[in-house]
Amino acid sequence: MTVTLKKGQRVSLDKVAPGLTEIFVGLGWDVKPTDTGYDFDLDACAFLLGSNEKVISDQHFIFYNNLTSPDAGKSVQHTGDNLTGEGDGDDEVINIDLKKVPAEVQKIVITVTIHEAVERAQNFGQVQNAFVRVINAQTTQEVVRYDLVEDYSVETALIMAEIYRKDGEWRLNAVGSGYQGGLQALLNRYQN
Repeated sequence: MTVTLKKGQRVSLDKVAPGLTEIFVGLGWDVKPTDTGYDFDLDACAFLLGSNEKVISDQHFIFYNNLTSPDAGKSVQHTGDNLTGEGDGDDEVINIDLKKVPAEVQKIVITVTIHEAVERAQNFGQVQNAFVRVINAQTTQEVVRYDLVEDYSVETALIMAEIYRKDGEWRLNAVGSGYQGGLQALLNRYQN
């Protein structure tokens, strides 16, 4: 059974799905009928943070040009860029093997940004039905889901969720925070 979260809610992944070790994080969205003259290209990313709340290294920023985390177990893997977001279901997916994530990674921040948003006059106010969900990779059962319902009419970057360690277990925080400035705003926040 899926646990549905609202903005700001937190849940222990161990409590909602005991024994959960391999997940995939699916992100999806639809574009409202609007014409900016360009296709919408939304990009999911994962920032692997240390205890200082900063990306451990450039290789710990997982996105369409760096699909795999640098650890030997390749614990975090982006499955690739979806350039249109068309169709139902997950538009982009990030696989995470929780038992292989190195101890130095304290938090995995899941984000979505709009590619070339300023140049294309696009923002998240033109996007609807955005969601992030955690699926048990072994059973394909949806474990946790967070649907964004807020109107982000000027934002071009969103922090969707955080998967983090606390008291020896993995937890998820439904963040839903928007930023202006696209991907660069998030890089500025998380890079040393």
